[in-house]
Order: sequence, then structure tokens, then C-alpha cells
Amino acid sequence: MPNQKHMSPTVNATELQEIKKIPVVCEFPDVFPEELPGLPPDREVEFSIELVPGTAPVSRRPYRMAPDELKELKIQLQEQLDKGFIRPNSSPWALFVEKKDQGGKRLCVDYRPLNAVTVKNKYPLPHIDILFDQLAGARVFSKIDLRSGYYQLKIRESDIPKTAFSTRYGLYEYLVMSFGLANAPAFFMYMMNLVFMKELDKFVVVFIDDILIYSKSEKEHQEHLRIWVFWVILSEKGVAVDPSKVEDVLNWKQPETWATIAALSKTSPNC
Repeated sequence: MPNQKHMSPTVNATELQEIKKIPVVCEFPDVFPEELPGLPPDREVEFSIELVPGTAPVSRRPYRMAPDELKELKIQLQEQLDKGFIRPNSSPWALFVEKKDQGGKRLCVDYRPLNAVTVKNKYPLPHIDILFDQLAGARVFSKIDLRSGYYQLKIRESDIPKTAFSTRYGLYEYLVMSFGLANAPAFFMYMMNLVFMKELDKFVVVFIDDILIYSKSEKEHQEHLRIWVFWVILSEKGVAVDPSKVEDVLNWKQPETWATIAALSKTSPNC
């Protein structure tokens, strides 16, 4: 099994006080950090980018950005440099950062030219309706989102230059799996299934970086949460869970309508 360090769960700031009252959160606070500390550890499996044979590197010039956009770009570049998620490079590949505004700007590279020549990973994503079939009889739920889940997986060294992007401040490349890469969702789903295989369809369902733990009673639920945390910290230094999006939904009735199911099925947005 791959080292699981940094595969982090998340709770909105307004919910932090309630979250801290959950016994398992109080007992294992290191599993719920505010931020990822840096690069994830080396694992047996790394994200790879296989290209269609004969593909030549793609290079694009950065487009003009407004002063406020350049200011934000510079801040985010420095943050990711400090954490080791990106590094300067001189790759023949050079894509550009695209504008994203989802309640605030987020550094996101336009990987469409790279995706067009990438051999697609066919690992299946589960159907939401099939996942909810597993919830029959369950009354207590915890929904857990991983903190910056993609950044918790390294890219294979030989493929890092393919992630290069050009900016006003230079050329950079990602060392961790970036948003917008064609095979990122499928690879992340594979990794999550690998980590939680023993618990799947028993008391855990997973959709990419969203984890739902379900139980028939509150007592059983506390046991299930402890088992889940055990797997999180099983490795040498454990896995990090994002305390800003963990929702402990106690004493919910068994889902009986699609509206109820939809309330549980929120997933983290991708680029």
C-alpha cells in the first residue's frame, strides 16, 4: 500500500468550533491540519503523463494580464514555490495560466493542448446513484473532503517538464498533480480506492476526493471514524485531513428522496 501522508480531510471556518467537538477530531488533531505543510512523500505509484507517439512539445506565450491579476499571480506563485509544489524550469513545454474566478482567483494552467495529445486513463469513476445504494439502513454520516487532494500526489519525474507553464515572472513546472490534467480525476480515484479498498461498501464510499462514512448508529459511527483515522495515520507520519470541510452529520435519517441524496453528493470543483 502506498504511503498515505498528506491525503487530507476538510470544515468551513464557521463550523470549526463544532468540528472540534467531534471526539475523533479531538483525539487525532494532527490528521486535520489547516494547511498542507509541503510536498507529499514518495510513494510506490506516481502520476504519469503518457503521450501519443510522435508528439512534439507544445509551447504557448503568456497572455496579457491586468495589474491586479499579475499581483495575485505573483502571490500564488510564491506560495506554491515555498511549499515545493512548483519549481522554475527550462522545459520545451510551455502552456499558460488561464483566468479562473470562483469566489477568488486560483492558479490554473490551460492544459488543453497537453490533454489533446495525452493517452487517456480509462479507470472508471463510480456512478453516484450506485454509491448511494450502499447507504441503505444508515442513519449517521460524516462527509470528508481532502485538503488540496491533487497536491498530495507527486508527478513522475520524467513527466514533470510536460506540466510547464509560462508567466510574466518566468517558466515553472509542477512537481505535484495539477488541476486541469486530463487523467487526474481517474488517477486520484484509483489511489483512493487503493487506500480504502477494505472499507469500501462496508461503511465508506468514495468519489474522487470526497469521502462519505456511514453508520446505523452514532456509537457505530464513532467506531467507523476511528477505523478510518487508523488507516489515515497507519503510515510513518500519517495523512492530513483538511479541517475546513469535514461535516459530521449526526442522526440523519436514511435518504429517502433524490433531494436528500443530492444534499450529500457535493464534490470538490475541478479546474
